[in-house]
Amino acid sequence: MKERIVRAVAGTNVLASIILAYTVNLNWLWLGIFVGVNLLQSTFTKFCPLELILKAAGVKN
Repeated sequence: MKERIVRAVAGTNVLASIILAYTVNLNWLWLGIFVGVNLLQSTFTKFCPLELILKAAGVKN
């Protein structure tokens, strides 16, 4: 369950970043870059801050 939530939040943030960059300011692309870099580093380190937040909130695997 956590993995699906992480993917949904990441995808939502990337899409929001693109929409905001198109409609408001190009600097919103930095949000999408941050999410992408965080996903990439989590594949190597097995550490994802959102998973810690979800665990603290009581979401089960």
